[in-house]
Amino acid sequence: MTDAQPTADDRETLRVAAAAHSAAARDVEAFLRRLPEVPGPADVTEYATLLSREERARGERQAAADAFGLQIGSMESE
Repeated sequence: MTDAQPTADDRETLRVAAAAHSAAARDVEAFLRRLPEVPGPADVTEYATLLSREERARGERQAAADAFGLQIGSMESE
């Protein structure tokens, strides 16, 4: 039977996932700060790569939060 209570390891996993997501978001921000006025194909490719990494990290953070018991309902307003 699985323990339904989160553990200290789950909390650390969540912290690490949150830190990775924050780092990925900072990388996107840094890219946008140095983005030229007219982006070229390489800029579009780099942005797509950074955005994909940030979205993946966000998903991992959310999965860790869910595993820890921090599930929330929809945040969209009705």
